[in-house]
Amino acid sequence: MSPSASKIYCPSLTEYKRREARVVNIGDLPLGGQYPIRVQSMTTVDTMDTLGSVEETLRMVEAGCEYVRITAPSMKEAQNLQEIKKELRRRGCSVPLIADIHFTPNAAELAARIVEKVRVNPGNYVDKKKFQTIEYTDAEYQGEIERIRERFRPLVQICKQYGTAMRIGTNHGSLSDRILSRYGDTPLGMVESALEFLRICEDENYYNVVLSMKASNTQVMVQAYRLLVQKLEAEGLQPYPLHLGVTEAGEAEDGRIKSAVGIGTLLEDGLGDTVRVSLTEPPEAEAPVARMLIDRYTNRTAEAQPIMPLAVDSNQLSVVRDARAKNSPDNPQLTTDSSLIPIDPYQYHRRATHEVLNIGGTNVPRVLADMSRLPQLEYADLRCVGHLYSAFLDKFQMNDLGADFIYTGQRPAPFMLPNGLKELVDYNAWLDGGRRADHFPVLTPDEYAEAPQLHAEANFVFHNLASLTPETLEQLRRDKTVVVIFYTDNAHAMPEIRRAFFRLLHAGVTNPVLINRQYPEQAPEQTQLYAATDVGGLLLDGLGDGVVLSTEKLPDTDQATWLQRLDALNQLGFGILQAARTRMSKTEYISCPSCGRTLFDLPETTAMIRRRTDHLKGVKIGIMGCIVNGPGEMADADYGYVGVGRGKIALYRGQEVIKKSVPEEAAVDELINLIREDGRWVEPVKLEEPVGV
Repeated sequence: MSPSASKIYCPSLTEYKRREARVVNIGDLPLGGQYPIRVQSMTTVDTMDTLGSVEETLRMVEAGCEYVRITAPSMKEAQNLQEIKKELRRRGCSVPLIADIHFTPNAAELAARIVEKVRVNPGNYVDKKKFQTIEYTDAEYQGEIERIRERFRPLVQICKQYGTAMRIGTNHGSLSDRILSRYGDTPLGMVESALEFLRICEDENYYNVVLSMKASNTQVMVQAYRLLVQKLEAEGLQPYPLHLGVTEAGEAEDGRIKSAVGIGTLLEDGLGDTVRVSLTEPPEAEAPVARMLIDRYTNRTAEAQPIMPLAVDSNQLSVVRDARAKNSPDNPQLTTDSSLIPIDPYQYHRRATHEVLNIGGTNVPRVLADMSRLPQLEYADLRCVGHLYSAFLDKFQMNDLGADFIYTGQRPAPFMLPNGLKELVDYNAWLDGGRRADHFPVLTPDEYAEAPQLHAEANFVFHNLASLTPETLEQLRRDKTVVVIFYTDNAHAMPEIRRAFFRLLHAGVTNPVLINRQYPEQAPEQTQLYAATDVGGLLLDGLGDGVVLSTEKLPDTDQATWLQRLDALNQLGFGILQAARTRMSKTEYISCPSCGRTLFDLPETTAMIRRRTDHLKGVKIGIMGCIVNGPGEMADADYGYVGVGRGKIALYRGQEVIKKSVPEEAAVDELINLIREDGRWVEPVKLEEPVGV
């Protein structure tokens, strides 16, 4: 399936313009249209614990939740929603409640008479998942659709009668065997899974619907939402509001970064009407993160500078057409603002570049640490960018988050750097320092244009959208030693840098590009979320060969504070690359945020598994509180740890159960044994502590 040539997935790729969705009434708090983007979360207490659920809901509302979701896996939990709602209303809390339904249509039909909204998962609401491939004729497939209609139609009629809203929420990991057999494990399969149910709703003249396309893989998640919006318009369906979320994002910094890469990318494009950040933490910790993501767009239109339009001549267009025909033969040209969009927003294709040093080409994206603001650089300072020096051993060791480059500005390092770490210096410092072969100069566009001498291998040149003139583009085409460093001061940063990438693509420029974002003094969590959005959104579109993160220097900031800041920024750079699935530098944990179905202490278990396995670079481990969220929700995890009963754990290799009922106290050891059997276990290496530094 190729997207329509005349449609695009968002109002504008250059100006901030929120997609105007249909208004859906959820209790007394409407969603969509011109209403604010709403915040929601989900309780973790057993639904049968009425007072526990009420107290947790009140904490969530106090933290900023505007909608509260509660699991209803069976009839008894669905019925108890009445008691929870009654007690909340008695305490003066009118927050709309949402019943979370997976396998039990009867529970959904009961809950729809009680709460303001029900969520159904089309992957398992009617179908049973047995991980079987089934070949259907068109007639047989249509027969399956009619079977779904008969089972789903009663819920639609009840929702119409009671004024109850509905979310049709597709999850990447729980697509039905039927969908997988026809569409594969793809964003298109996710979209079609939801549209089958949505078409039934429209046939019944029921439009109080919200849609979601959740995945733990940010590339899949973003592509699915974009494709959903495009398909709604192409089929003439209503512009339903979107619930945004990265499912099973994890905990702490990793969970926040992954959530921002997925959710923030879509918010940048004006998509999204309600946000749920899924963290393996107490639910009241989720709302502030969602609010921080959303608030960035409250005044975006007023704060953003206009982004320069593209000027594309016929020669540039032919270059793009040839490249697109080579990379994606079935994909038509997509247009917006009368300019050609030289990427496919529905499939990942990395921008083709030539290699400079170890940047671009087939290399993983690189991390450059900006150390130029340090008053002086010493051996020990490299520890904050992953390179540890031991004076006792007189050698460096590098951890998995060792930066590839450092930028020292006007003050080159007064010592030899460890092997593998390269140094960038300002152009005048390179000239004054004797034009050293192991130093690579950083230049402004004017310095580059007037430079009497350049490095024979690599020259790093700052550019923004305005500096990419026809003359500059011609220079870049000729000089294969240049690595471009893109930056912007525009509040609408990601789209402006994306437009700069488009200009390179239109001109046939293949120089690698590092993405540079500098942030003001602000809360560290803000920097995490903003950088993950600005850089991660570009990486998801295959744009960017590395990242440079910086913060402004304050006059009274001492060396120790700067080292802490550099450490955080270095970890953040690697975290963004991992969350965007472009460079795996550490173990990835796909852990659910817990709910009333959870069968063990998820935060404690996740932390315990992390302590034992966080050295397994590139291994993905799913940690699921119940069988509803596993194995399906683990989707592309290598191994799974899933609660199947009180004190009982099932262990998975991929989506295949290997051990069905392991006592919880032995389960982590058994998980490690499974990894060891596959030859993927390595013993953790303790890095030598710097001595005498």
